Amino acid sequence: MYAAVDLGSNSFRLHIGKHDGDAIRVLKSMREPIRLAAGLDEAGNLSEAAIQRAIACLKTFRLTLAAYELDAVRVVATSTMRQARNVASFLPQAEEAIGYPIEIISGEEEGRLIYMGVANSLAQPNERRLVVDIGGGSTELILGRGADIERVESFSVGSVKQSLSFFVGGRVDAASYEAAILSARSHFEDGAPPYHPQFWKRAYGSSGTIRAIAEIIEKNGLGKGDLSAPSLEALKKRFIEFGHVSKIDMPGLRPDRAGTIVGGLAILIAIVHELGINQMQSIEAGLRMGVMWDLYLRSTRRDRREQSVRLFMERFHVDQARAERVANDAVTLYEQMKPGAENYSQHLFWSALLHECGVVVSQTGSHKHASYLVENADLPGFTTREQKAMSRLLLAQKGNLRKVSELLGESDFAKAVVALRLAILFMHSRIELDFKGIKLRMKNRIELELRREWVAEHPTVAYWMEKEQEFWDEVGVDLSIRAIA
Repeated sequence: MYAAVDLGSNSFRLHIGKHDGDAIRVLKSMREPIRLAAGLDEAGNLSEAAIQRAIACLKTFRLTLAAYELDAVRVVATSTMRQARNVASFLPQAEEAIGYPIEIISGEEEGRLIYMGVANSLAQPNERRLVVDIGGGSTELILGRGADIERVESFSVGSVKQSLSFFVGGRVDAASYEAAILSARSHFEDGAPPYHPQFWKRAYGSSGTIRAIAEIIEKNGLGKGDLSAPSLEALKKRFIEFGHVSKIDMPGLRPDRAGTIVGGLAILIAIVHELGINQMQSIEAGLRMGVMWDLYLRSTRRDRREQSVRLFMERFHVDQARAERVANDAVTLYEQMKPGAENYSQHLFWSALLHECGVVVSQTGSHKHASYLVENADLPGFTTREQKAMSRLLLAQKGNLRKVSELLGESDFAKAVVALRLAILFMHSRIELDFKGIKLRMKNRIELELRREWVAEHPTVAYWMEKEQEFWDEVGVDLSIRAIA
């Protein structure tokens, strides 16, 4: 069983599901209207009231998660958490409340997960489609064919901000809607051409906002009951007739959602007009379903992070044979040191595969370029936290260690650094490791035993080992090297 927790800008949601045949069946679903985006003050900080609502919800989610035997749990946060200036102080409280790490994902990664959820819920492997997701703080457009994503873009316009900015005090009138729609169109006009109808066969709306709008249209007999420009305009007209969100009373619309739906409708109308969409189909799939599919694929070793790394290697012309050798040697050396619970094996492997990607920028300081590229690149499947950890490993791959000295107190990270540096050193010295002639341990000090003939056959090894001892000595770690028969 897998659990996906979505800390959205309007609501916090939880799905628990089980892979069943060709589908993931949802066993438990929860939703709490936290309205995180509405809790941002003028300085961009989350208010104390919003933080307390969030913490209380996460504690409730934790109790629910504890009631199931779960194979994996992933907690993702979206637009508002990306924007909040005080997120660094809020995040530890939130993680303690739910009991799991929280990943603040990029808009592009959010779009990819949304598409994964939609694609796996449809039985059309070759269909060219557009997926639209209107969230509380951002809107994602994703173009793809079958399971493959061709283009994804995140726009910083969401239903909460649109509602607060243009329907002030809850007032709903024609002028407010006109301004809200024009504002939303301005966000999409430059990015619209690649998403025009000639590039897809069918359009899907995956967000709760779009599904709610579709349900209201159907239950109130507006237009033909579909998501089209006429039916959306008919719904807009009805909202204007009510005059205020507190007065909106329509089948299919819960009173507590009216405040954000009016803003979401403005965005959807803007998208339909700007992209030239004749008809859109709402679908009961999206981010949370995508997260669960991602967890399932990881468990079956179809991890798209691996694909991201391989594509990155191609893009930056990494020598695959050298990279594979360093990666395999680094992981073997790392495992010799018996790492603890915080195991870096997989991320060390990926970091080693990418250790030479910075050479495409410049041979000088290539480790710094590699570090920057990996931390800031768009790597589908990776979280910001993962990319930062890999970036630090790449920064530490050679040269002085003072630049990462504050991180070396974490035992497993230090062991990963040792393994990566030695694997690269042996590769440059042209030593083919068979691991029968090398022993590596690390507790309070690093202890390395090497075959004597290796040192004799490769004269540069002694020089580089002496330099390595100096580098570790600078950060207060003793590196002991002993030649053995």
